[in-house]
Amino acid sequence: MTSRSPLAGFRVGVTSDRRSGDLIDALERRGATVMHAPIMMIVPVGEDDELTRDTAAIIDAVPDATLITTAYGMRRWSEAADACGLGEDLMEALAASRIFVRGPKARGAVRAAGLDDVGIGADERTASMVDMLLAEGVDGLSVAVQLHGYTDGPQLERLRAAGATVLTVTPYRWVKPEGAETKVPRLVDAICNRQLDVVTFTSAPAVEALFTTATELGRFEALVESFGSDVVAAAVGPVTAQPLISAGIEPIVPNRFRMGALIRLVEEHLSTHQVLGFETALGEVEIRGHSVTLAGRQALLSPAPMAIFRALADAGGAVLSRHELCQRLPEASGTHALDMAMSRLRQNLPDPELITTVVKRGYRLNV
Repeated sequence: MTSRSPLAGFRVGVTSDRRSGDLIDALERRGATVMHAPIMMIVPVGEDDELTRDTAAIIDAVPDATLITTAYGMRRWSEAADACGLGEDLMEALAASRIFVRGPKARGAVRAAGLDDVGIGADERTASMVDMLLAEGVDGLSVAVQLHGYTDGPQLERLRAAGATVLTVTPYRWVKPEGAETKVPRLVDAICNRQLDVVTFTSAPAVEALFTTATELGRFEALVESFGSDVVAAAVGPVTAQPLISAGIEPIVPNRFRMGALIRLVEEHLSTHQVLGFETALGEVEIRGHSVTLAGRQALLSPAPMAIFRALADAGGAVLSRHELCQRLPEASGTHALDMAMSRLRQNLPDPELITTVVKRGYRLNV
């Protein structure tokens, strides 16, 4: 069975603030239902005395090497330096420095400023740039690092431990957007209750902030468990993926660390792993995410009824006992929970006769 909308029936959580409109539009055009809960947003530092002082210190030092981590940070740093009369001096200091960039976007921003770099991170991580520097040796050298919204402490310590003098500058910061206090807990609940098929992440700070909220709600373990079973975490690149991996969650990550590649990967993964078609006595059935379609009639199911229906579909017509079905419920099991879920399932299916009761044994799919 085919569908004109490849993500029809799927529910996707979007955690980004910046460029979230483009991502949401692309997912909805493909048929997905989107839950938007921006977790963190980038804000420029503005008239920040600390930014000015850090820029002046880097200019005075004329660093031997400079690490540029983000395109936005490079552009914002240049704009802020211009605003306080240090723009030309900063460009001269950077031109005299050996510039390393974290990825292609950062390289583009450096070149747009009339500068050039001598190396790019192999996997778009700050650690890769530090690896290159340490391989060359940094003892006695000064290294400037443009931070990307939060301090990457372990990498800075690696440089200091190798004998480098490290200077940092933070052209922008991460803050919670308006409404995050209510939207993010709802997102945590939706993940823990298996109400989403995929959650997309485009920044490591957003992952960390989600974990913090889940911990405060006492649902961190439930969140990790959901990501390990029914909900897929999709990260735009390895930097974003790292805190997920550290928590024991294996995200899907595109080969090219770009928004378009992330969208295509989500579509391909769901189409390959989350679409099930099979024949029944009542006609062809297709399961897509949270939807069941029979002969052109579609029904959206909540997590518990869908868990039961998937279990019966996986059994291929074999009888599943009430105990076996209880084990497949996403949350509290037991006969009462099963009865409630089975009742809702039959009420919402395109045809309740898709489920057959086998007296004293259990239930099976009507194949």
